[in-house]
Amino acid sequence: MRNFFVNLISGVNNFKLLWLFMMIYVIVILLANWFNPRIVEFFGISTDAGTIIFPLTFLMSDIITEVYGYKYARKSIWFGFLFSIFFFAYGFLVKESGSPAFAADQNAMFDQVFSLNMLFIIAGFISYWIAEPMNSFIMAKLKILMKGKFMAGRFVGSTFVAAFLDSFIFSHIAFITLFSYKDLWSLLIVMWLVKVGIELIGLSFSIPLTKKIKQFEQMDRYDRKTNFSVFSTNIDYAGESNEYSKKG
Repeated sequence: MRNFFVNLISGVNNFKLLWLFMMIYVIVILLANWFNPRIVEFFGISTDAGTIIFPLTFLMSDIITEVYGYKYARKSIWFGFLFSIFFFAYGFLVKESGSPAFAADQNAMFDQVFSLNMLFIIAGFISYWIAEPMNSFIMAKLKILMKGKFMAGRFVGSTFVAAFLDSFIFSHIAFITLFSYKDLWSLLIVMWLVKVGIELIGLSFSIPLTKKIKQFEQMDRYDRKTNFSVFSTNIDYAGESNEYSKKG
């Protein structure tokens, strides 16, 4: 257990920008969890508010996997999970704490919102643990299969699969008692397409950014010998895994 946490917190300082992408990743996870219960509508299309921002986690995960390797993407997934646990635990503690009489109505509204959010957070935990590792796994494997080419296709392909898994699992846990099954599937498809659509829209930004990061970090990692178990926190890579110099 000690080695697990030592591995988890080590290695980030070896790179200049990795900490930033991991921080953005965790913040987006927390924001998506909090705003998931709110259904929003744009141009006649309804979806949950978390879906609008959640695709950024796939984008950050894609960049981390592409540049730094699957092992660091897995580290980000663990950080996102642990901070979500802390977020949930603190919210539960606040909800169960005593309430002064003068704030009873205000606190009752907060407690009601948080109680509703608990189901969404649990749904998010489960879908997160399946979709996020799958996204990074597909990215890492496609990179080897395609010899580092077709980055845009790999970004979209991994998100296409992972976003469906995330939307399917999340919606069936969070909304199964709130909507009819027909409406649930309509919402699910919209959630999925919005996530993939945002990934597509972001390609004009994410692909040049990823190339610049590779150049800046002098890093282009290939996970040829990686243990892809999500329960491993090992971040050791052999020197030959970085193939940036081969493409110079």
